[in-house]
Order: sequence, then structure tokens, then C-alpha cells
Amino acid sequence: MFDYTVNSNHSTKKTIERLKTELAEISFGVLWEFDLAKKFAEKELPFDDQYHILEVCNPKEAHRVLSTEPRAGYFLPCKLAVYTEDGQTKIGMPRPTSLIGLVEDDELKQVALDVERQLVDVIEKSRV
Repeated sequence: MFDYTVNSNHSTKKTIERLKTELAEISFGVLWEFDLAKKFAEKELPFDDQYHILEVCNPKEAHRVLSTEPRAGYFLPCKLAVYTEDGQTKIGMPRPTSLIGLVEDDELKQVALDVERQLVDVIEKSRV
């Protein structure tokens, strides 16, 4: 499966706060946070739900990956989305294992699996 998406028991704001706290615990930082719904509103495009994209990175892991395969930077840093759909807050991400699977390197596949496990754990802790 390409993505990992779950429901959150919290608002988008609270979910993002919880994600940031949990990410910091495992040495991931939020490099960039983008409020897509706000950008749509600025462009006078109708969009009723909330949609935030967080780009997150663990520098040590990113260095390992990019030192082996520079083209892996095409899909780094990792993205987490926090959004509402039918009034329900959701957290999702493309699975790092799906993306790195495009690169034929077993060592990188293991790194992606490790990162994916960490991010799934962060999402699970943040949603409840």
C-alpha cells in the first residue's frame, strides 16, 4: 500500500502539536509546515476542509540515504499530512518503503523501513 492514513481523535491543530512533540522525541524536526487550505483561500479557491502538510526530517537518516543515492532527494524530506475529511481529522503519509522501492538498493530499503516504523509510531501516539 502506498500510504499510511489513520483517523485522529483531536483537532488538526492539536494533532499537529502532538506530532511535533513526538517527532522531536525521535530526532525528527519539522522543516516546513504548509497550510494548503489557507493558500487556496488566498487564491479565492473554495476548499471547505483543513489541510496541512508537514515536511519532516531526521538529518542522520537523510544523510545516510543521500550519501548512497542522491536521487532519493527527489522524495525527501518525508511528508506528513493532517487534514479534515467529512469533519474527521486524519493523519497520513506516503510510506517511505513505497517511495524507496523505486530505487534498487537493499540497504536503502532497510533505512526506509526503519524510518517508516518510526513515523508510524509517531502517528499512532499522536492520534489518540
